[in-house]
Amino acid sequence: MPECQNCDSFVTATYARVFTPSGVENPRVCPNCEDKIRDGSEVCAARSPRST
Repeated sequence: MPECQNCDSFVTATYARVFTPSGVENPRVCPNCEDKIRDGSEVCAARSPRST
């Protein structure tokens, strides 16, 4: 089962397929990672908060 590399949360296989490059099984961040974004090969803090 795919897991987020940042917070170890479960993600669906569909989410992992869409948001990871070919050959990578686990995404770097997921929707559960508040205020984190993918920036190239890095995970960094979002410039503006994603929560409302």
